[in-house]
Amino acid sequence: MFSGAHVLFFSRDAEADRAFFRDILGLPFVDAGHGWLIFQLPPSEAAVHPVDAGSTMAGPGAMLPAEVYLMCDNLDAALAALKAKGVECEPVREERWGRLSRMKLPSGGALGYYEPRHPVAREL
Repeated sequence: MFSGAHVLFFSRDAEADRAFFRDILGLPFVDAGHGWLIFQLPPSEAAVHPVDAGSTMAGPGAMLPAEVYLMCDNLDAALAALKAKGVECEPVREERWGRLSRMKLPSGGALGYYEPRHPVAREL
């Protein structure tokens, strides 16, 4: 039914964030032309979380709001590697489902990063 998923990151400085994905995160990419880089992501999974009744996140016919978290097996090592490249990261939060942080993108946005403590579906 599906051949893959295409994730869009909206940015106030797309060129700087593309360079971050290419040069800092080292994600392989194809050049679609005119500076549009499309990055290969690692195997992924999706979960559906409830939205509070009073939330303005999703009205009738609206696209579902989403957050993206890159997953890793050792968050401490991954954050140390990012910090060595000058990437600013939030302190680690311990949750029952995993350990998480966020890295700051050049545009000012943030990208989640976490080490899951739950069963993962990415390798099914």
